[in-house]
Amino acid sequence: MILVPLLTLGFKVDLHYALGASLVSVIATSSGAASAYVREGYSNLRIGMFLEVATTLGALLGAYLVGVLPKSWIATLFGLVLLYSAYQGFQDRHKDEQPNLRPSDPLALRLRLEGAYPTPQGPRPYRVHRVLGGFGLMGVAGMLSGLLGIGSGAVKVLAMDKVMGLPYKVSTTTSNFMIGVTAVASAGVYLSRGYIDPLLAMPVMLGVLLGSLLGARILTQATPARLRLLFVGVIALLGVQMIYQGLRGGL
Repeated sequence: MILVPLLTLGFKVDLHYALGASLVSVIATSSGAASAYVREGYSNLRIGMFLEVATTLGALLGAYLVGVLPKSWIATLFGLVLLYSAYQGFQDRHKDEQPNLRPSDPLALRLRLEGAYPTPQGPRPYRVHRVLGGFGLMGVAGMLSGLLGIGSGAVKVLAMDKVMGLPYKVSTTTSNFMIGVTAVASAGVYLSRGYIDPLLAMPVMLGVLLGSLLGARILTQATPARLRLLFVGVIALLGVQMIYQGLRGGL
């Protein structure tokens, strides 16, 4: 999510090529960090694979729209998504990690989506709610991913954390597992249109991959409140910049 504004605003890369490079880096990030999260027991693979059906369909639609909509519209929408993500992160900055123990959604029980994640006190179980609502919001996340060249992790986390009631760390790590699959669906469309430049995408991918491996280790030790505050500050600033550039046609 940070990469596209960095490339377009900082290095003056064309928006379409920045989106293509971002998708490639999203695949690398997910591949690098997701394995660590799965090994630690944070990611819920059953939830991830079920919701991936919606995100993949949405990603294909979004990747098609990127060749139709003006770049100024895409940049402005990108900025709005960043600001909304910052708002959600700020609203949740003091949210604790106590699981919601209301009975799970009947569909969640049939699909066996419940699970547990590790804590210093031992595995902590959690339940799953409003499965269909989360599935629908994941379709929107997939469309944003294909359209904006991002993993749309903030919307995925919103669907799992707010709608489905999953613990924050489970939401973030499962989202990381999912975004690579979503990005692959979009990347094929970008590649066919010539929006992926290997000379740009490969160095970006290597840098992001190294950073993701470091971030995966930091996450297991960090407190959710600090993660949210860091997330909010960075993307709010970038969101304002992207909206400004989109409205003035500077991209």
